[in-house]
Amino acid sequence: FGSLQNRVRLAELGVPTMILIADYQVLTDHDAFDKISQNTKQLVIDYLAAGINPEKQDVIIYPHSYVPEANQLMIPFLTLVSNAELSRNPTVKEEIQSAGLTNVNAGMYTYPVHQAVDILFCKGNVVPVGKDQLPHLELTRTIARRFNEKFCPKNPIFPEPQALLSKTPSILGLDGSQKMSKSRGNAIMLSATEDETAALIKKAKTDQDRNITYDPVNRPEVANLLMLISLCTKEAPEDIAAKIGMGGGGMLKKMLTEALN
Repeated sequence: FGSLQNRVRLAELGVPTMILIADYQVLTDHDAFDKISQNTKQLVIDYLAAGINPEKQDVIIYPHSYVPEANQLMIPFLTLVSNAELSRNPTVKEEIQSAGLTNVNAGMYTYPVHQAVDILFCKGNVVPVGKDQLPHLELTRTIARRFNEKFCPKNPIFPEPQALLSKTPSILGLDGSQKMSKSRGNAIMLSATEDETAALIKKAKTDQDRNITYDPVNRPEVANLLMLISLCTKEAPEDIAAKIGMGGGGMLKKMLTEALN
């Protein structure tokens, strides 16, 4: 909802769009490199299933490893940032913590610089992202500015890209405690069958209060499930909560399952 839906919207509006499959970056925190080829294919299928149509839209989908030139900016970009800047990136810190990594490879710290390469090599100026990616995008803007000032002050090469957030810039996972993420095992895959989706939602965290209300501050888990229904149906989460009323978590999960499927 943060990235894919916005990409579909942009493509349908006729905006020239580059979609990257980050098959190199995944090496930074995953050991399952033997599955990268299959996962790359699955991601492309997800994009097509969501409404991206390269035959009719101005869209290019490509993996890192297919375009060597896309990675050649990495060295000059690394000279424009300090170790301290990379170490204090909050998204990188959170990824390291959530993955429980004790031996952190250098690729994890340079991940945001590689993302800057992804965005700037094609002169990207708008990036559909979730809220958690904003620190990365800010570093991309910094790198673009420093590159232009250092190497080409009279004729700047790179734009300073803007974030395109969705109405819901942050979605909790089904565990209700951290962002939804495949690597954290708290996500629902687009390719999940109806039964798999139902089984995952059955395990989703709610609370003890049977009366369903939309209260993101005091009832974050319930509010998150209501927001997911809202994103699917375009109905306000408050109205959905009013419909469910005393139907409790069971009715909430049933409605979410139907909406997602």
